[in-house]
Amino acid sequence: MNSVSKDIFQLIFKTPVENFESAALQVFEFQYKNNPLYQQFCTAIRIEPAKIKTPEQIPFLPIGFFKTKKVVSTPFKPETIFKSSGTTGKVCSTHYIKSVELYRESFINCFTHFYGPVTNWCIIGLLPSYLEQGNSSLVYMVDELIRKSGDTNSGFYLHDMVKLEKTLAANEARKKPTFLIGVTYALLDFARQHPMTLQNTTVVETGGMKGRHKELTREEVHDVLKKQLGLNEIHSEYGMTELLSQAWSQEKGLFQTPPWMKVMLRSEDDPFNITGKDPVNEIRGAINIIDLANYYSCSFIATDDNGKLQPDGRFSVLGRLDNSDTRGCGLMWI
Repeated sequence: MNSVSKDIFQLIFKTPVENFESAALQVFEFQYKNNPLYQQFCTAIRIEPAKIKTPEQIPFLPIGFFKTKKVVSTPFKPETIFKSSGTTGKVCSTHYIKSVELYRESFINCFTHFYGPVTNWCIIGLLPSYLEQGNSSLVYMVDELIRKSGDTNSGFYLHDMVKLEKTLAANEARKKPTFLIGVTYALLDFARQHPMTLQNTTVVETGGMKGRHKELTREEVHDVLKKQLGLNEIHSEYGMTELLSQAWSQEKGLFQTPPWMKVMLRSEDDPFNITGKDPVNEIRGAINIIDLANYYSCSFIATDDNGKLQPDGRFSVLGRLDNSDTRGCGLMWI
């Protein structure tokens, strides 16, 4: 098992918010020296590391490199390898994980940050396509949350919607807080086939239509789910194979990041024009992400998503960039 020093955990998860900038610069220096691919990328775009003084100046690696190259910082034998769901005939992204302990620390701390202790919840995963695929970071996360919850009703569901309805009804009867996280098309199937009123259940969609339904905006999906399940809000998870952290939306489709993760925007016509949030105005652009938990791959990722960034740091996802591949988690256009 690949061990990670306490200092690394401290740097990633215990750095005060006001010191995020210095932590990001420290991680950049480490990855520039220890990630050959990232160093080659920086050299190709004529970046001089000594001149990098702010996170906005750090080069963001295009996410497509995870499909064609091995993105690793320091040589290591991976404890596991995550692959994106992709679509038939498409090249999938591959993320080589040095330490699954680091990934667990990230998603458990992230879940706790937004939803409180996992042990307070019954965790239910409705992720049929991801379960069938294997090598899914999302399934790994939900599986670990199920185990840590300790609730006898926690578990995965493939296609047995009747059993899922009975489980949710039983949890409602005992007023057990329930966390139902599912791929979009499966949640829609369930809600339409088994409408019910949920008062103690949080429903979280992860995206993913997989061609099973006509394309809907996130707002339209949420409207259907709210109506069929008697809910005021539908939550969302924004994560991907290439990241070890997640952003969560608890209302109005606005995502928040944990303290060790930050969203910036870049201009679509100038990928080097990068900005953080505006203190007054909402801004739009392509989404760049700093994820310090990606310590042993690359923490600075230029995604294929468009978004809006609010003055308070929350963000929304508007859809895929033109000419980018549509992956399994991105088949629902916003």
